[in-house]
Amino acid sequence: MLGLDPDERRVLELAMPPARRMVPTIAWGVLWAISVVALLATSAFLITRAELIIHILWLGIPIVAVRMFALGRGVFRYLKQLQGHDASFRQLAAMRVGLLDRLVPLAPAGLGRTGRGDLLARLVDDVDELQFLPLRVAEPLITSTITALLAVAGIALISVPAALTLLVCLALSFIIATLAQARIAGGADRAIAPLRARLGDLVHDTITNLDTLRAYDALDTQLERIEVADRELSEALRRSSFGAGVVTGAMTLFAGVATVVALFWGVDPVVAGTMIPEFLTLIALVPLALFEVFALVPQAVAAWRRVRVSAGRIATVAPAEIPAEIPVASGSTPMPEGPLDLELADLSARWPHADRDAVSNLSLRIPAGARMLLAGESGAGKTTLANVLVRFLEYRGSFRVGGVEARDVDPDELRRRIGLIEQRAHIFDDSIRQNLLFARDTASDDELEAAIERVGLGAWMRERGGLDAPVGERGALVSGGQAQRIALARALLADFRVLVLDEPTANVDPGRADQLIADLIGAAGVDDTVIIISHTPIDPALVTQRVHLAAQ
Repeated sequence: MLGLDPDERRVLELAMPPARRMVPTIAWGVLWAISVVALLATSAFLITRAELIIHILWLGIPIVAVRMFALGRGVFRYLKQLQGHDASFRQLAAMRVGLLDRLVPLAPAGLGRTGRGDLLARLVDDVDELQFLPLRVAEPLITSTITALLAVAGIALISVPAALTLLVCLALSFIIATLAQARIAGGADRAIAPLRARLGDLVHDTITNLDTLRAYDALDTQLERIEVADRELSEALRRSSFGAGVVTGAMTLFAGVATVVALFWGVDPVVAGTMIPEFLTLIALVPLALFEVFALVPQAVAAWRRVRVSAGRIATVAPAEIPAEIPVASGSTPMPEGPLDLELADLSARWPHADRDAVSNLSLRIPAGARMLLAGESGAGKTTLANVLVRFLEYRGSFRVGGVEARDVDPDELRRRIGLIEQRAHIFDDSIRQNLLFARDTASDDELEAAIERVGLGAWMRERGGLDAPVGERGALVSGGQAQRIALARALLADFRVLVLDEPTANVDPGRADQLIADLIGAAGVDDTVIIISHTPIDPALVTQRVHLAAQ
């Protein structure tokens, strides 16, 4: 793994099964490859031997050998595939869990630069590609190399010049096939994963925003982008397949060269009587079988390029070191019970990979039970501050919750007391009941209906058929305001003491915005704090505190 950065090496090491699973795979692979070569060798020996002698008793051993290697080729291949795929799939499961464990601390702030479609491609396609590290890279390289050395050594016992010729042909075929494949398809192999991710991103964006694209007559343009991305991916796949064809052709060519040269070295000794005719057919036909096995080596090099690209993409989205802007679970101070005062002193924060602070030197006190409006222009840092309050982003300075420094509290513990309803509240493709139980799975139907009543959706729920009414994928069957209210009902069930509403009226008609805000604030408890983030005006009678953030 020379030339790899530490993150790529970490991902590749995680993709390799442990030695206790790989060693049996390699052992079965070596036995399979030996059986492939030995089957043709003993068959050639048997056919030639049968032409030269009359009594069948002289053919007993070759006949048994042919049957043994014929059975061994099938049995050992099955065992190799069974053991190899078992080891790879077990490791794949462990890798998916390990990758998700790395992504959980990063989400959502640390994944902001990765599109949803691209992230899905990394979690599925790139992880799937890593299963080929043991199957198409490590095992074929080791198996083919061992078999080639054994075959060359066996030929050397019969004819040293034929063995040297075979060794040279193997080396030349590997060099030429690998270089040709790299030149023809190397770039395509490295581009397949990014192109597949780009196509996935475009398809995801199109499906997610289909109504908007139609409304603005932009669907045809988006479909053209998808067509271009699909064409580029198809071209990369064709070039990769063409490169694999070149490898096969080169191997076939050098197998023929090795056979012809072996005949050249073997004819004279047979005529002179220093080599029995059976050995001539053996040294001539063994290269044909050996190159069938050795062809896996340049293909393994090509597979290595694709595996390495996928490992790099996974390492990028889930690095070994969590960015300094992402909080880690290090605190153990318990959260105080009851209402919570929030106090910020000289607080600054920035997003991962950003070159400047989105919030700088902010000092603010929010008493328990306050209804605060956090206003400001786009880019002023309102959403950044919301992510700091729920500890999705790390901060500098001081942020005290109920008198306790937030960084001294486990982030998960803090999020049980401070909740965030984002601008586009996520609604699961299920019933109203399941969307609410997500917040508290022990809640009874009476409690769920009470929460729906508190956010003003009681009549709507009954018209839809009750708690079992579907809401559609990503809330397709509800309006933006109804989605916000369902999200608030979830927050009420979670019993947050501080509730942060990020642009709650962004997807609501202006005429209904004030009523939605009034209902959202009214649903919260008297001692619960509500922080409303908005860049649009809100009725001053609804809030007790106003803060305006200036753009950085």
